[in-house]
Amino acid sequence: MEQFIHPLVLYAACALGALGVYLALPRRNKSLHVVGGLIAAIAGGIAILGLTLASVKDHPSIYFYIFAVVALGGALRVVTHPRPVYAALFFILTVIATAGLFLLLSAEFMAFALIIVYAGAILITYLFVIMLATQAPTEDEYEGLAEYDLQGREPLAATVVGFVLLAALSTMVFRGVGQVDASHATRNTDQAMAIMPGRVETLLRREGVLQPGERIAQDQATGRFLIDPVARTVTLASGTDSNRTIPWPASLGVRNVEGLGVTLIGRHPGTIEIAGVILLMAMLGAVVLSRKQVQVDEAEKGRQVRTLAQSLAQSTADARSVGRGGTA
Repeated sequence: MEQFIHPLVLYAACALGALGVYLALPRRNKSLHVVGGLIAAIAGGIAILGLTLASVKDHPSIYFYIFAVVALGGALRVVTHPRPVYAALFFILTVIATAGLFLLLSAEFMAFALIIVYAGAILITYLFVIMLATQAPTEDEYEGLAEYDLQGREPLAATVVGFVLLAALSTMVFRGVGQVDASHATRNTDQAMAIMPGRVETLLRREGVLQPGERIAQDQATGRFLIDPVARTVTLASGTDSNRTIPWPASLGVRNVEGLGVTLIGRHPGTIEIAGVILLMAMLGAVVLSRKQVQVDEAEKGRQVRTLAQSLAQSTADARSVGRGGTA
């Protein structure tokens, strides 16, 4: 861990950040919000400074500091803003800043997938849920905020558990990077290349391995392309009946996006469907809650209309009785 950040600096930043977030959470005493935000900002600055000092020879880009500050500030407002809609908008800001950090790491797919999935799909669903489930303020309520929005529930437990998990996960990540066995990843990429013959043929042609008229050979019985990921060989066929087998080129490999697509479709085909069902259930729950609220409001309006009609009828009857008395 020392090559990234000193452990004491990391744990001190987590402890100070937990204190700042705890003070910045929604509460009746709003004067502590600013103090908590400043303490959380100091904790983020200590963490960034510790990362920078640990890598003096290789300073991060200036954009890293910009995206990191924006992401930390947006994340802080997500959990501390009393209005759910504004918290969702700050979440968009956090997602965009995190996508910028992914771009600095040359993970373009993760950056754009983060924006498309979270800012473009999931967050819009959350906004619909918030708008459908949130009750409109009445005449005697100016703010129209529920009690759980005005004051956080179990703020101390939430901040302690969250930052303890953050410190533990950071320690595991820093200590586990050098112990990761990459052999299984190489085998998986080789297997993925076996089901992408077009990609293999394009790369072989670009490398100048394929001769004019050659293509990847196919098994006559099954139609399977003769790409052997175990022996790392490719069998080529020309216009004649003779085939030749060449070794696996060193540049032949799966890109990040291709490997992710093969993994999602081959190993986890139901994860996206399950996520869609969960979001659909959230939408249905919000519709049910809003429908019940509309029914209650309609019943209340009907009661008020009947009360007003009775009051008007009583006033009219009193006026008529007074008029008859004066005439008499």
